[in-house]
Amino acid sequence: MNQQKVGGFLKQLRKEKQLTQEQLAEQLNVSGRTVSRWETGVSQTKRY
Repeated sequence: MNQQKVGGFLKQLRKEKQLTQEQLAEQLNVSGRTVSRWETGVSQTKRY
């Protein structure tokens, strides 16, 4: 799955609902930074 495409889709939906990243983060009980990372396709997945 392409993380950047998914992130773009999430951003589009968030903007359609007229929510800021912080507002969405609060609703999902995650940090604003997490939402930002989702939208940009950046993740810090640890691989063992």
